[in-house]
Amino acid sequence: MSRFGDATAVRPLGDGRYEADLDPGYGFAEAINGGYLVAVLARAAVEASPHAHPVSTATNFLRVAKPGPAELIVEERKTGRTAAMSRVTLVQDDRPVVDALITTGTLDADVEPTWTGEKPPAMPAVEDCRTFASGKGDRGFADNVEMEFDPASMGWLDGNPSGRPEARAWFRLPGYENDAFALALAVDALPPVVLSMGAKGWAPTVELTWHMRAVPAPGWLAVHGSGRLVTGGWFDEEVEIWDSAGRLVAQSRQLARVGRA
Repeated sequence: MSRFGDATAVRPLGDGRYEADLDPGYGFAEAINGGYLVAVLARAAVEASPHAHPVSTATNFLRVAKPGPAELIVEERKTGRTAAMSRVTLVQDDRPVVDALITTGTLDADVEPTWTGEKPPAMPAVEDCRTFASGKGDRGFADNVEMEFDPASMGWLDGNPSGRPEARAWFRLPGYENDAFALALAVDALPPVVLSMGAKGWAPTVELTWHMRAVPAPGWLAVHGSGRLVTGGWFDEEVEIWDSAGRLVAQSRQLARVGRA
């Protein structure tokens, strides 16, 4: 198992209950990344399902999750031939922290799409992008994922934000093959798109919905993030993930609070 595989592992306790150890290496300061939490919930949902993939997930973040032990409770809502639905709750200190409705299905890795809309603009080559990794070992999220950022969407780092809610990057996990759980992390791996509008500070996610559209091919994933509306301290963030075969493999939308410096 890779670091990510171990960090998202769940262990059955019986009666639809699972335990997990939330890894501080997938967080920022005391806050665990939302996509990482969704990956943990998705593993529990798949473990309890006859189907292999979390095809639709709607997640509410009720409290800040902390590194360390957690319990997951999977409540079956419906089980069918092509899809199963469950409610999955992550609990710490006897309180619900994250709550999700997860639909599982089994996707055919060889299926070709009947129709695909327009692809996003091409990303710069990986070697022409910027990295956040510290190079000093395990210092949190940036050192446990590989991300190379499109410089055109990262002007805020140099005090020159583009003025548009946007972020784009190449993404992969060290020593871990692309799968549904890697996609769950990737849809929430970008810096908040409002940083490109001059916002500062942590932008907590309130609700995140994502869809797995295809089994991803090996290699770098292209992650494209944008926003539609920033108003009253709230913003949305839409993400598309395209794999190395040029296929749309995941989509997400989240509602979040604009960070406070």
